[in-house]
Amino acid sequence: MSRAPEPLPLTKTQGRQIWLRAQRLDSRAPFGEGPQAVADAVAHLGYVQIDTINVIERCHHHILFSRIPAYRRADLQQAQSADRSVFEYWTHALSYVPSRDFRFFLPAMREHRRDGHKWYASVTPADTRKVMRLVRAGPLTIRDIEDDVLTEKEHLWQSRKPSKRALQLAFYTGVVTISARQGMLKTYELMTRHFGWDKPPKPASGTEIANYLLDRALRAQGVISLDSICHLDAPSKPAVRRAIASRIRRGALVPVALEGSGKQEHWAEPAALEASGEGVPSDLVHILSPFDPLIIQRKRTHLFFDYEHLFEAYVPKAKRKLGYFALPVLVGDEVVAALDLKADRQNKKLLMQKWNWVGQGRKTAARKELKRVIEEELDRFERFQLAD
Repeated sequence: MSRAPEPLPLTKTQGRQIWLRAQRLDSRAPFGEGPQAVADAVAHLGYVQIDTINVIERCHHHILFSRIPAYRRADLQQAQSADRSVFEYWTHALSYVPSRDFRFFLPAMREHRRDGHKWYASVTPADTRKVMRLVRAGPLTIRDIEDDVLTEKEHLWQSRKPSKRALQLAFYTGVVTISARQGMLKTYELMTRHFGWDKPPKPASGTEIANYLLDRALRAQGVISLDSICHLDAPSKPAVRRAIASRIRRGALVPVALEGSGKQEHWAEPAALEASGEGVPSDLVHILSPFDPLIIQRKRTHLFFDYEHLFEAYVPKAKRKLGYFALPVLVGDEVVAALDLKADRQNKKLLMQKWNWVGQGRKTAARKELKRVIEEELDRFERFQLAD
């Protein structure tokens, strides 16, 4: 039996630069513009998380804006509703996912159809029959259903409306999809009618799903670990580890010893390591969402950037350090600040609640120039936030 290759040493700076290149945060407009740019960005990243918090623009729009400077909200609407190049489903959270990847989510849909969903155990057959009768007649939102008798919630995110719970269960089972959004108001449509299928794609096998998760991580992360591939998805780890081992044997993956990672294993493709010396422009600024793929895995972000992001929206005000909804600021390949911003939409202003210097931003020698380039980006960010 051949011995596993010795891990190649990788500095944090090299690891950051590989990850930023994989995230397409190393250039100003990597995907171009328009609905096709949205489709390409979601396809490259693998998912774009959706969240309800709107103290500034919601995270799915924000994440796309960070990679598409000319991004318009209508571009995502067209990609979802007209082009059908993206659809919504659960990854580690509710997300936009490339439609080309649909078959990898079919096994989860079938499992929910067979076993139910723990969040929607209270949905009755009568509730399901009611909403399916309505949605077969045409697309609908929950506002189109006016005869619900409200019930108690069983968990924090659950609706009190039985019809909404039934629609959400039908969403997870793949019977309906979300064909459009207006803010957070969803339009539900039959899955087959939305995509125009006579029958859905063939479901992916377990081995295919493991390789899909691995490929997605390699494309969007560059340097990967088992935890980063299977974020909040521990059951997938054994199959993904087998896929990693297979690629190491073929020489398609190389073990790396990332500075500061201790015993945690990391891997990368040889081509990514060959390009590890390519830097990120030092004046390139991104004001990132706390749900951005670069930030959402907090331990990984801390390891690569020596920056520990605090999400404090649910922390009592007196105990907050960075602020209610602080946004990490990336300048070049360093996180240098965290800005707590709020969009005052009525008065058309972006309010600065708190400016925190972090990392290299704490060093006063470079702070004047950092503040200048961040404020330039803040002007552009404000225009995006307040645009109709």
